Amino acid sequence: MSSPSASASPDAASIIATERDTSTTSSKTLGKSDGKPAKEEGNLSVKHSKSPVSGQEQHRPDNERHLLIRGTEKVLQSKSEPNGNYANLKNNRDQDTLFKPPRKKRTVTVDSSKAKTSLEALKISIKHLKWKEFPLGRRSACDIYWHGVSFHENANIVSGQVNKFPGMVEMLRKINMSRAMRTMQELFPEEYDFYPRSWILPEEYQQFTAQLRMEKDSDVLIHHTFIVKPDGGSQGDGIYLIRDPSDLKLVSGSQVRQGVVQEYIHKPLLIDKLKFDIRLYVLIKSIEPLEIYIAKEGLTRFCTEPYQEPSQKNLSHVFMHLTNYSLNVHSGNFVHSDSQSTGSKRTLSSVLYRLAAKGVDIKKVWSDIIALVIKTIIAVVPELKVYYQAEIPPGKPGPTCFQILGFDILLMKNLKPILLEVNSNPSMRIEHEQEIAPGVFEYVPSPVDEDVKVNVIRDTLRLMDPGRKKLAIALPKPAGDGEEVSEEPDSPTSSPEAVLPSLCLKQVYPKYTKQFTYLRLVERIAALFIRFLGVKGNMRLGPTAFRTFIRTCKLSNSAFTMASVDILYIDITRRWAGTLVDSREAGMGLQAFVEAFSSLACRRFKSVSRRQQVVALLELCEAGVSEERRSLSCSRALSGGSRSVTRSSHLSPAPLRRAASQDQRLHYRLKARTLRVNADN
Repeated sequence: MSSPSASASPDAASIIATERDTSTTSSKTLGKSDGKPAKEEGNLSVKHSKSPVSGQEQHRPDNERHLLIRGTEKVLQSKSEPNGNYANLKNNRDQDTLFKPPRKKRTVTVDSSKAKTSLEALKISIKHLKWKEFPLGRRSACDIYWHGVSFHENANIVSGQVNKFPGMVEMLRKINMSRAMRTMQELFPEEYDFYPRSWILPEEYQQFTAQLRMEKDSDVLIHHTFIVKPDGGSQGDGIYLIRDPSDLKLVSGSQVRQGVVQEYIHKPLLIDKLKFDIRLYVLIKSIEPLEIYIAKEGLTRFCTEPYQEPSQKNLSHVFMHLTNYSLNVHSGNFVHSDSQSTGSKRTLSSVLYRLAAKGVDIKKVWSDIIALVIKTIIAVVPELKVYYQAEIPPGKPGPTCFQILGFDILLMKNLKPILLEVNSNPSMRIEHEQEIAPGVFEYVPSPVDEDVKVNVIRDTLRLMDPGRKKLAIALPKPAGDGEEVSEEPDSPTSSPEAVLPSLCLKQVYPKYTKQFTYLRLVERIAALFIRFLGVKGNMRLGPTAFRTFIRTCKLSNSAFTMASVDILYIDITRRWAGTLVDSREAGMGLQAFVEAFSSLACRRFKSVSRRQQVVALLELCEAGVSEERRSLSCSRALSGGSRSVTRSSHLSPAPLRRAASQDQRLHYRLKARTLRVNADN
């Protein structure tokens, strides 16, 4: 049987079956002679195959058949069975790969119209990645929106990714941050000893003065120094040092100053006799599930006056005690340097290299810093989830979020890292002002800033690349818990990455999940809180919803009646309403709910530690919620999908909506002013 002509133009839908057989009997059965049409078998044109060189029939095994799918160039192979059928068809992958045309990579789009001070570094990063920038915005949706301050800068975003989380600015203010860290210190005092003792002003002024008085009575020689930070301050504005409570400036004009007073860290690690801190860039890629990356390179910011232990004489010397770049840049001793290892701003790696040369265990220092970062984010994530579900409720169209944070860390003389603060909007400026004439300034590139910040932004974009996300979904899951998945997959969709350096961002969570999962107790409390909020977009728990929580978890009894529940709710809610001046809603917020939950745990389990009390109550409540869900599922199944009226129906959406509206009427008198949004730098 002859092979098809090479010049023929076959129908793309046809399949040619080529049987290589030397048997004369087979030839008589399937065809008659060369050059004549073969017998049609269904949709298959069956012909003998001849050698392209000699025209002779090729001698192949009798039971082997090749199927060539025209138009796709796919070759299928099979072997005949004794009954005459052909089985075990397999795809010739080598042939498929050889003729498959390469996929064209879709260009990623970035809206940079709100980027503000990070614009220059963002532009360079987009150029490196060969993506498409829209500096004036775009009518149709972009893949990534880069905001300068907060999530809300661009209205009506229903898809893509935004580089800010809703609520991050509010959560990382000094007061909220201190409250979140204090909650964790009460549950895990040893794990959270890296955050200085803090008091919230003005509400805890009496506790602050009482604590100092008690310490002085026990040791007359003790002289603590404290640093005062305004709640919404940035760039070192409003920070000052005190040694006596009478030096506190609680009132500014007619307004009471809100802020925190923290214990000043003595005996810091010095280099060249100067105090310094570390600015470390941390990416939260997502909060559900929690993914954290840390930049391998950071900045170290030096004071511009040799350090001395604080005394009454030098408390006002900000260039000696405060490491803020925005303050020290105005010092006459500030040095702008092109070198990474000299000047008033240096790279973190240059400082670590210098410490390593002195015999310091750098791996231990870096490990402690990673632990500090993970623990800090675990402390703030619970309330972030409340903000997130209020802004983008489940089922509502909206973007996903990620964010770069700036961690300010101080190394003590014994190399223990101390958290100073976390900035929701760290400066990503890659140039500095230089006075070229009296009163005339120009922007001059800063090589140290550019080396660090451009890499952080570029690699953040690489991690958030929609093409990378789709590829990650297709990849198999890692075999073991906590193993790190490679971030550099070989894919035709990521061809520009072939010329880029390896990622400067190191995944630390969930890579180290096993070491830190036990710390996520408050997240479990937050899950209960969100479960009973009832109405999408709500952030406060009303009295009816709080009663529902108590009933569902079966926490009331003869010793703790529903009247006692109401008293507990009113007592805690009123106290928190007096402290939250900028509260948007009336009712019980998450931090107040955590306090109520701890009170209930202490009441029910008295003979164990605080942490064990909370764990025991969590297990009890989670079991109650699971039982209630099973009851609802069974009721719906028995009623054939219709709405069933059972004892558990108080958790259905309609009653919860009614309860929420009742709560709003009951608490209308507690309506507060709108929350101010301020930028931290």
